This record gives sequence, structure tokens and C-alpha cells, in this order.
Amino acid sequence: MGGKRDYYEVLNVPRDASKEDIKRAYRKLALEYHPDRNKSRDAGERFKEISEAYAVLSDDEKRMQYDQWGHEGIRGRYTWDDIFRGADFDRIFRDLGFGFGGFDTIFDMFFGGRARRRYGPQRGADLRYDLEISLEEAAFGLKTEIEVPGSEVCKTCHGSGAKPGTAPKTCPKCNGTGEIRRTKSFGFTHLTEIETCNECHGRGISIEDLCRECKGTGTVQRLRRIKLKIPPGIDDGYSLRLVDEGEPGTRGGPKGDLYVVIHVKPHDLFRREGDDLLCEAHIGFTQAALGVKISVPTLDGKARLEIPAGTQTGTLFRLRGKGVPHLHGSGRGDQLVRVIVKTPTNLTRHQKELLAELAKEMKEEATFG
Repeated sequence: MGGKRDYYEVLNVPRDASKEDIKRAYRKLALEYHPDRNKSRDAGERFKEISEAYAVLSDDEKRMQYDQWGHEGIRGRYTWDDIFRGADFDRIFRDLGFGFGGFDTIFDMFFGGRARRRYGPQRGADLRYDLEISLEEAAFGLKTEIEVPGSEVCKTCHGSGAKPGTAPKTCPKCNGTGEIRRTKSFGFTHLTEIETCNECHGRGISIEDLCRECKGTGTVQRLRRIKLKIPPGIDDGYSLRLVDEGEPGTRGGPKGDLYVVIHVKPHDLFRREGDDLLCEAHIGFTQAALGVKISVPTLDGKARLEIPAGTQTGTLFRLRGKGVPHLHGSGRGDQLVRVIVKTPTNLTRHQKELLAELAKEMKEEATFG
């Protein structure tokens, strides 16, 4: 074992423990030995040992390798970066209620800050816009304009946040890093706590004279009109990505994207199944028995459909090429027409007599199959 304690022993769980059992054991021990709460000399080392055990046993692949080969198998197959990246420390630390956490802090704590937070240019946030269209618009495409609320770079200060003629300065409190670091030592273990600078709020700059238009934020709220082209054949739930139409980046970073999510309204006649359309045609029982030609509504207008004599209720007929255009490729789906034979009701005496005579002549009786 190379001097290391067994991971199951560290967490005090049996070797057949479930993931939930392992998680509960880790939470309990992490609360007990976290250096923020436990001031004993060995708390840092115990917390590191507990976190290392959990990072391996909470990952199915790493746990399998450990069960088979022990510590040497883990060391031979993974770097410590791999081991610690596998555990969801951000969520676990938030659950534990600590004021810091995550992969970055684990490395700051154990390895003296090998992982670094980035305070350079940051990409802007993506935006989502939900658009409702008709089935016909989804089938044949649409050119339209949408109004999207969001931020854009202030044209007065060009995003600097400073009054025109002035310029931002490096924040004197954090020296432009946007963060304040405090390091605590626990024997040979160093714990680095990172906080966003409360002077510049993480921007790394200070502004003496704020831009009147954006109040120093560098962005303003605008309702933008964006031209949108919806391709023929799009379906409900699809999203269109509009590059650089999202929120502006910070510190010179690029814009985010805009995702337009398509919602197709239900149609009165048609139900879409892939690129095919399904509708129902209701005909009388004499029409079904004798055959009839009917006019069927389609997305392109009316189409003629011949119903042969003896058609049974529920029979499907296909109108080729009358469905929805294929989104990725040429051609179209089909339109399926399901025939529903209507049974007459509220018959007159004469109609009943005629039907009774027909039934007698046809010698109708129930059949089973």
C-alpha cells in the first residue's frame, strides 16, 4: 500500500458500500476535519486524506481500478489532477456550507496553488429566446425579426465604464487580479482562501469618474431587433444558434451566442410524425362500402384521394410528397390519411327498414378473430 491507508478504512465504509453510503461518510468526515472548523494540527492532512479517498471511491472507473490494483494501480493510471477532477467538489463544498471550494481550491490547499482562476477576458453569457411558429411556417421556413432584451457595450465609453476623456486604473487593493488571497498554514499543509475583491468586484480596475450612460458597468440594456431565417422542415424543440448575438464579454472578451428555441403550435388538422403528416377523413358507411373520391386538405392546398369500395375504418392512405420538407436534404415526407367510417345515428323509420332489409339480404352476423 506504500504507506497509505486503505481508502475504505479512511472513510470508514465497507468495500461493498453504495455511492450514497460513500457520499454520506465523506460529508460527515469532511465536516469534522475541515481546517475551517477543526483547528487541530493534523486536521489538514486528515482532510486531504478523506478528500483523496472520496475522489477515487466516488468514481466508478477509479474505484474499479483501486479495488483490483490498490494504490499502485491508481497511481499508474491517473495523475493526481485526474483523481481530484473526478469529484464534484464544487457541489459537495456548497452542501457542507464552506465559503470556498471546488477544484481550484483543492489544489491551492494541497499543492500550493497549481490551479489558477482566470481573471482575463471573459466570454459573454449565452441568451435564449423562445419563438412560437405555426406548422406551415415550420414546414416552409420563415424570415422574420425578433426583439431580444439584453446588454450591449456602452457606445459612450466603449465598454470601459469610465467617463469619456478618462481611463480606468488598476485596482490598488488587488493589484488588478480581481481577487484577494489569504494563506493559512497547518503544519506542512497550506490552505489558500480566495475571495473576489470587494473594491473592484472582481474587475481588477477602479474607476474614479463613472460614465453617465452606463453608470460604470460598461454595458447598457437595449431591446435589439435581430433578423432571423428559419429553415424549411424545422421541428418543435430545435434551436438555432446565432453567433455573437448574446451578452457582451467582459474585459475585452468575445460576445456570447443567442439560441432561438422553436416551438411549433398544434395544428387543427395535422399531427406531425417526423417529416410525415397525419390527418383523419371521416366518411359515411355507404361511401366506404361503395367507394368514393374525396378532397383532402394538404399544406399545398386540396388533393384528390380515391377511397376504394370496401374500405374498413382505420385504413391508412398515403399522399406521397405532401408532408414536411426534409430539414437536412432534399425532398419531403408524406401525408397519411386515416379513414374513419362514421356509423349513422338518429335514423328515420324508413332508413331503419332499408338497413334491416340490407342486413337480412347480406346475412350479417358477428365474427371473431
